[in-house]
Amino acid sequence: MQVVEKARKLLDMIKFPHTVFALPFALTSAVIAAKGIPDLRTLFWILVAMVGARSGAMAFNRWADAEIDALNPRTKDRHIPKGEIKKSHALIFCVVSYALLVVAAYNLNPLCFYLSPVAILVTAGYSYTKRFTWASHLILGLALSMAPIGAWIAVKGKFELTPLLLGAAVLFWVAGFDVLYALQDVEFDRRYGLYSIPRFLGVGKSIWVARIFHIITIAFLIWVREATPYLDGLFTAGIVVAACLLFYEHQLVKPDDLSKLDVAFFNMNGYLSVEVFVFTLLDLLF
Repeated sequence: MQVVEKARKLLDMIKFPHTVFALPFALTSAVIAAKGIPDLRTLFWILVAMVGARSGAMAFNRWADAEIDALNPRTKDRHIPKGEIKKSHALIFCVVSYALLVVAAYNLNPLCFYLSPVAILVTAGYSYTKRFTWASHLILGLALSMAPIGAWIAVKGKFELTPLLLGAAVLFWVAGFDVLYALQDVEFDRRYGLYSIPRFLGVGKSIWVARIFHIITIAFLIWVREATPYLDGLFTAGIVVAACLLFYEHQLVKPDDLSKLDVAFFNMNGYLSVEVFVFTLLDLLF
């Protein structure tokens, strides 16, 4: 039972359900590349790679930020600061997860395997960026943008324009909602010298930055549609729904009222990634 409880805490530490943010975009890219559903072997290893990459990145982030988390009232009850998980155990979990990513990449194709160290470097390196640059939000976006790019390479074994455009959409989508999420920590970041857009611009201007990032997201999704001739009306409908969800998300977050930030961050973005995948798959199948 202790092993089960430890495993539960590790999965809770990395917020495993939040895989829903990046995984649907990886699957969206995979089905576009395959013009339908990829073969089951490829799909399996894409899923393994995604779980390994995200779990490794989150475990490393919790390990790297343990001391900072202990100082922040918002994060002081996370598992490592509370002593429920040892830092060494989080690091071991991180190494095992990244090893899973490398194994999956090896089983996909040579290019995926050769690029797997880049994925590890970017996803783990993000954890330190808030210590020296306000662009940490964009670097987090870059880390998640590798999901659709990597999934495309998993299916086709090469770079093309469409996954790069989809990756750019993910980059600005993630950067936008991460700016909103960072609104909670403006005073803490200022006090401890951490870097973020809200720390430098304040709440009101940062919300506008997030809005601009999300407008860019929709622009890149439209570009994906224009660059991929076999995507049709249902994909376009998915873009419209995504735009509506982002618009509603920004209605929930106001400079003088951040009480609905969790709903905006978790619910709306989870819905967005899933609906884009569903509309894309339906478009390709029907």
